[in-house]
Amino acid sequence: MTTALRRPSLHPELQDLLSRTDLTVADLVSLPEDLRYELINGRLVLSPAAPTVHSIICRAIANAIDAGCPPDYAVGEERAVMVDEHTERRPDVLVIEASASMATLIHHADVLLAVEVVSPSSISRDWEVKRKQYAVNGIPSYWIVDLYTERISFNQFLLGDNSVYHRHIETTDVVTVDVPWEVTIDLPALTRRRDGLISRAMRH
Repeated sequence: MTTALRRPSLHPELQDLLSRTDLTVADLVSLPEDLRYELINGRLVLSPAAPTVHSIICRAIANAIDAGCPPDYAVGEERAVMVDEHTERRPDVLVIEASASMATLIHHADVLLAVEVVSPSSISRDWEVKRKQYAVNGIPSYWIVDLYTERISFNQFLLGDNSVYHRHIETTDVVTVDVPWEVTIDLPALTRRRDGLISRAMRH
């Protein structure tokens, strides 16, 4: 969920970074930890705060994955992943090797699963750009959860021998997967939760 932002009130140093197209991951090490951004082909792209409903669904998915997480792995949300020298992504949810759990910047080789929760502004990016990037960099599994379809949908992609993802599951029902381990996600329950939040928000 990334949208380029240009605000006159931004710190001059940050404004300078936003104007560059040759940035590397190393150039961003001093950025504040709470700044939401991605580095895309050398360009810094800031992200607006996600709606609370998006965060709630991300947390529910992370909790479902974490419920069966073996001790050799860890589940995180919005952690920086180095795709290459000029590209840094932040999946909504990810599974990493436990050995990388103290790193502020995670190498793509330590990622077992990347999950993106789609918003209206990120449809093509999540379905096309990130899917290709994660596959080329060898991340074994990729999930796309579409929050804005009539019923929240789940798509599981597994990496093939040709470094291309193949869709293994597409559903809006309760789903159980066995990669990276057994995880069950109650999509109808998430849809009801989403609809309830939106309905209450619309009353105010």
